[in-house]
Amino acid sequence: MQMNITDVRIRKLKDEGKMKAVVSLTFDDAFVVHDIKVIEGQNGLFVAMPSRKVGEADYRDIAHPINQETRTMIQDIIFEEYEKAKNVSVEEPSFEEL
Repeated sequence: MQMNITDVRIRKLKDEGKMKAVVSLTFDDAFVVHDIKVIEGQNGLFVAMPSRKVGEADYRDIAHPINQETRTMIQDIIFEEYEKAKNVSVEEPSFEEL
């Protein structure tokens, strides 16, 4: 059984800091996962699944793919939509230009 990603929402887009975006994914128009983060790491962008703090400094994912194929599918679509959102926000005129 293959789940399809039917909606991607880039909810927060940031230029500064390591966190670049917060994303929500909808699967099969029936299940949504919020608070997926696009992070700028030492080796480029990566996707961090929603997590909860456990103990003093540890975090545990509360939702995550269980195989590499699904992880790759999720990352690819998030990065694609992230790039589109970045380009749209750059191309939109400011109020002074209107």
